[in-house]
Amino acid sequence: MPSLTGARPSLATLLVLAALVFLAYSPALTQPLLEDDYPNIVLAQHYGPVSDWPRMFHDAVFRLRTTTWLMMYGLNAMFGMHAAAYYAAMILLQVLNTWLVYLLGIWRPLGFGVSTFAAGFFAVYEGHQEAVMWLSGSTEPLLVFFGLLSFLFWIRFLDARGLAWYAASLLAFSLALLSKESAVILVPLLALPVAMDRQMWRRVLWLLPFAVLASLAAISLFLARSYSFRFRDGSFALDAPVWLTWPLNFGRLFWFWGLLSLIAILVWKPDGYRRILNFALAWTGASLIPYSFLTYSKRIPSRQLHLASVGVAIVVGFALLNLFERYWPKRRVAVVALCALIVAHNVIYLWTKKRGQFLERAAPTQQLIALARVTRGPIYVKCFPRTPLIAQAAVQLMIDAQAADSLLWTPEQARAHPGAVTFCYPQR
Repeated sequence: MPSLTGARPSLATLLVLAALVFLAYSPALTQPLLEDDYPNIVLAQHYGPVSDWPRMFHDAVFRLRTTTWLMMYGLNAMFGMHAAAYYAAMILLQVLNTWLVYLLGIWRPLGFGVSTFAAGFFAVYEGHQEAVMWLSGSTEPLLVFFGLLSFLFWIRFLDARGLAWYAASLLAFSLALLSKESAVILVPLLALPVAMDRQMWRRVLWLLPFAVLASLAAISLFLARSYSFRFRDGSFALDAPVWLTWPLNFGRLFWFWGLLSLIAILVWKPDGYRRILNFALAWTGASLIPYSFLTYSKRIPSRQLHLASVGVAIVVGFALLNLFERYWPKRRVAVVALCALIVAHNVIYLWTKKRGQFLERAAPTQQLIALARVTRGPIYVKCFPRTPLIAQAAVQLMIDAQAADSLLWTPEQARAHPGAVTFCYPQR
C-alpha cells in the first residue's frame, strides 16, 4: 500500500487536499454574485462595524448569523464588490473545513487512514456545492468550521482532560451558535464519542454547558417567532412533514458513492466497521434534523447538507481505505482509476451542470445591473423574477444609491416618467 496515510497529520496531504478543493471549485471564481448576496452585503454593512455590534446582538432574527455578517463586512471593506474575492474566501473556507475533516483522524476509532480518504471525498463532493458556490450560503461552512473545531477540541479534552481544550471547545461551539441557528444539533454530535465508549459515559455531564448555550439560542429564536420571517417563509415549522423529508434526503446524500461504499463495507465487514458506520450514520442523521422542518420543499437545499456530508465522507473514506488495503498493489491500476473516477464525476458535475445553474440564477440581476450602468434616468422594472429588494441592493452596491432610487416598479410610476427605460427579463 502506498504511503498515503500516517499516524499524524502530513503537510503533503494537506496540500493535496487543498489542491482537490481548488480543482473542484475554482470555476466559482469567475461567477458573478447571486441574487440574495446583494441585500445580505447591505445588511453586513449595517451590522459589521464595531459600533453597530450592540444593535446586531439585539436583533433576535439576525444575531445567530453574526459570523456571516462580519465575514461579508470584512470582505466588502477590503475588496469592494469584486465577486472573485468573495468566492476565494468561500473556497478557502472549504479548504479549512476539508483539513478539519482530515484532522478527525486524531480520534482513535477513525484514525488518519479513514480521515485522509474522507477528507479527499469531502473536498470534491458536489452534494453540498451551494455552501461553497454561493456567498449567502456561507452560514453553513462557517457552522461546519466552528462545529468541527469544537468537536476536535472536545476529543482532545476527552483524551487528556485538559481544561484548556474544554474551554477551546466551548468557545468554538459558541461561535458556531453565532453562525447558524441549526448549530444546536452540535450537542448530540459532541455526545457521540461519549456514547460510543462506556469508559467515558460519566463525562457526559461536561456537555451540560453546551446544552445550556444551545437552549438559550433556541429559546431566543423561538421568542422572536411572531416577527421572524424564518417562521413565515417555510424555513421552519413544527408541523412540517419530517417523516418524509428526513429519509428522502438521507438517501439522497448517500446516492450513489455513499451507497456503493456502504454495500462494500457490509460485504467486506472489516474490523471495527460497526463502530465507524454507527458514528457516521448517526452524524449524518442528526445533522439533517434541523433542516427537515422545511415546508417549502421536501428537498433540503444542498448548502444545508454541508454538516451532514461529513458523515457520508467518513463512510466513503472507510470504504476507500479498505479498498486500498485489499487490492494494492496487485490491482493498483483499478484502484487508482476508481479514485480518479470519483474525483472526475464530482468535478465535472460542478464545472458543467452546477456552474450553469448558478450563472442562470445570476442572469436577471446581472442584466439589470448592465442596463443601469448605461442608463441615465429612471428604469421601469416591468418584469423581474426576483424581489425588488434584490434589485435595489444590487444597483445600489454595483452603481450607486441614486441609480437604485431611480428604479420604478409600477405602471403608475412609469407613466409619471415617460422617458423611463423599460427592463423586462423574460420569464421561463
